[in-house]
Amino acid sequence: MRTLCASTLIGEFFVIGFAGLVAMKSDDLSMATVWTVCGIAMLLSVLLCGMITRPGGLQLGWALQAGLIVSGFWVPSMFFLGAVFGGLWWASIHYGRKIDEAKARWAAQAEA
Repeated sequence: MRTLCASTLIGEFFVIGFAGLVAMKSDDLSMATVWTVCGIAMLLSVLLCGMITRPGGLQLGWALQAGLIVSGFWVPSMFFLGAVFGGLWWASIHYGRKIDEAKARWAAQAEA
């Protein structure tokens, strides 16, 4: 699960950075605001790669997914991209757990 979730988070890192470049064109937002918010979100996405298996890591990941969707109010394409990454996040957790369970079964069979 960790590998799939970390891959999704690294993809989000780049998407957040590109969304920041798009948001800079907005007259409603200052450059400092855009890069402060984007910087925090990008840092969170990288830090979450190491926190996935820790308590609260998955919940923080869901919060990041929600933040991506909400950012669509400032960068409309983020509604779509946030939903796509939310789906990828769900799939990473769902199928990652299945893979982890299969690996545990194979290890138990090999041990027996």
